[in-house]
Amino acid sequence: MGFIDDIKVDQELQVKALCVAFFLVIFPLYFFSVAAGTDSPTGMGGVGKYSVSGDITYIDFESGEEDIADGTPFVIDLNTDALDDIADKNIVGVLVSMSYQEDETEEETVPLVPCVTGGLSADTITGTASHLNFSNSADGQNDGGNGAHDVTTEWYNSSMIGQDVEGLSESEIAEQLDSNGAGLGDYTVEISVTANSQNSPGCTRSDTGETVSYTIQLIVLDYSIIPFVEIENI
Repeated sequence: MGFIDDIKVDQELQVKALCVAFFLVIFPLYFFSVAAGTDSPTGMGGVGKYSVSGDITYIDFESGEEDIADGTPFVIDLNTDALDDIADKNIVGVLVSMSYQEDETEEETVPLVPCVTGGLSADTITGTASHLNFSNSADGQNDGGNGAHDVTTEWYNSSMIGQDVEGLSESEIAEQLDSNGAGLGDYTVEISVTANSQNSPGCTRSDTGETVSYTIQLIVLDYSIIPFVEIENI
């Protein structure tokens, strides 16, 4: 007995077949209707509820190590023209990572009397990353020893990632996630040092700056916007 013969006499099989046919028709119609209600010439969905996801990757831009004098900022000017195959990348930010130690020197002022330990003063290292009219700064301290910190400047709405967004069209969401080439062009990174030194009994200390290692990376976002479907409403 073939499938057609079975379905003629098997009521349960008839129900299953109808359910499969229903979803095969309804799901395409549903997604077509979402795409049809659009205010975008690219066919994006209209105002509704969407699930937004994204993945972040990084492109190495520049790295190095510099002896930075107290009160004399070190400025790095960069342009994305120096990089290959990035024209189609959705560059949404820049990350600067810095690490540093303590370069403070000390000299005994009383013969045979050692310097008192624990008197090193924390220095402040400030990093600023700028691109177009976007800029951000962050401070870090070495606390008399090693230290590290990052500064990030972004130009996208990171709060949407991993969320269900309601009340916006698909194109309006994309506008807040896609840089549309705004990540290309000139970048400026500035690193400055405010050095501190503190004398202690039997010891004179001096600090003229710090050696800072840095890494500059571009932030790339790959995102997806999917219509939110509640099965119970279908």
